[in-house]
Amino acid sequence: MSDNVIKFRKPAPPPKQPRPGLRKLVIGLCVVAAFGLVWAYFAFVAPGGL
Repeated sequence: MSDNVIKFRKPAPPPKQPRPGLRKLVIGLCVVAAFGLVWAYFAFVAPGGL
């Protein structure tokens, strides 16, 4: 008899979406760090004939 009863339930909350601005910031910092490492290599480690 209880099959006729409608059970009202809260919908499951949607999963959190990652913030796209944070990801862009991390990618930008990685690119800047890579350029810094390349500069440091050529400035201090690489032979002077390049």
